[in-house]
Amino acid sequence: MRRVLAAVTMALFLQVAAIHAADEQTIDSRLSELEKRLKALEEREQQRAVEAEETEKSEMTVELEELRRQVGILAEEVEKMRSGEEGVEITQERASSLGLGPSAASVYRKQSGVSIAGYGEMLYSNFADQNQSGTPVDKISNLDFLRAIFYAGYRFNDRFLFNSEIEVEHATTDKSGSASVEFAYVEYLINKNLTARGGMLLVPMGFVNEFHEPNVFLGALRPRTEQVIMPTTWRENGFGVTGSYGPLNFRTYLVNGLDAGGFSAGGFRGGRQKGSKAKAGDMAFVARGDLNPTPGIVIGGSIYHGGSDHGQFKTDIGKLDLGTTIWEVHGEAKFRGWDLRGLLAGSHLQNAGLFNELKGLSGSDGIAESMRGGYLQLGYNLLSGHHESMGLTPYYRFESVDTQHKMPVGFFSDPANNQDFHTLGFEFKPIYNIVIKTDYQWLQNGAKTGLNQFNIGLGYSF
Repeated sequence: MRRVLAAVTMALFLQVAAIHAADEQTIDSRLSELEKRLKALEEREQQRAVEAEETEKSEMTVELEELRRQVGILAEEVEKMRSGEEGVEITQERASSLGLGPSAASVYRKQSGVSIAGYGEMLYSNFADQNQSGTPVDKISNLDFLRAIFYAGYRFNDRFLFNSEIEVEHATTDKSGSASVEFAYVEYLINKNLTARGGMLLVPMGFVNEFHEPNVFLGALRPRTEQVIMPTTWRENGFGVTGSYGPLNFRTYLVNGLDAGGFSAGGFRGGRQKGSKAKAGDMAFVARGDLNPTPGIVIGGSIYHGGSDHGQFKTDIGKLDLGTTIWEVHGEAKFRGWDLRGLLAGSHLQNAGLFNELKGLSGSDGIAESMRGGYLQLGYNLLSGHHESMGLTPYYRFESVDTQHKMPVGFFSDPANNQDFHTLGFEFKPIYNIVIKTDYQWLQNGAKTGLNQFNIGLGYSF
């Protein structure tokens, strides 16, 4: 055993010597510490050999395992030194306070230099043969590689960094796919509790818009409320600050406003400008606050307000002011394997009636004065307390969305836009970074044209 330990120790010293030759100035102090610890191990092994005759075999086994464990720790430390840099610890709570999922926060774990991370999703959807009213529907099943994402960041120093998300949707731009920048910003750390950032920013509303890596939310499909009222993934150009004060985290930005030219009876999704030659005749203000009274508990809300007309729409009495307000409140509780999440959202569009008339819309095709949506979701990890990294979580989500909740005078709602969703399924994580989700979604609407579907999703992050 002594010869084995000596050989391992010599190998470690050779690695340390190689690193020392490469960068003597940066690791002198740590080399000294490693040498002391290795010497202590040798002395312990010598003492063990002397006392071995008086020691029970079981006790010797325990001692040997402890020696192997400590040598393994030293080997890991040498490997970190060989890389030239140690990682910076960042908790999941800290990443969330910055408005970032675990992989998106990779650059914050660097002391300097480049960081690469990413995620991806593939989805299989199979649709029912008939809709809610029993009318036959012939909708072909599809298997879509929804998105492949790469995060690229650069840490300039302890104050400045750059972070970005590049997305390829639906695998190829030859068909319905696209390649887009999801966010790209420069950040300056003012102090440990306050940062300033500018560039293309994710609008800090709801759960999924900022935290959309597939292994951090339940469901093969993103909630409908967070697609049409808060049009995930929603990003605009602007600047602002993120910060924390005790249990309170906040983010507040000034960004270019939505473009009302893309609004429809189905919601605000078409109004996103996505950072591409964005109209900035009207700006918008968005603020979010989250209270974390205890680990695993989040209570918060956000509000967005700004113009969406950009001076494009004129009436007989002048330009049409299309003030747009979106709000949401949310809460989440994660404890002992339980995962409970709820969200309520709404919107208001100023001068919706005049805008509809100006666009030549009538009847149920009109854009609503207000929208409402929300959901309640519950899941439980059956393997909680048994496996640290593996998870098996059944879940259920009820969601109600009405994109024509209140119509302007002279217009009426289409009952097909008043929708209720019931989603029942489970997700399996063999490790934290890989997830398989399968669920069945029942869709009901006022027009009785809802179509149920079965989904299987595969996701990864790194």
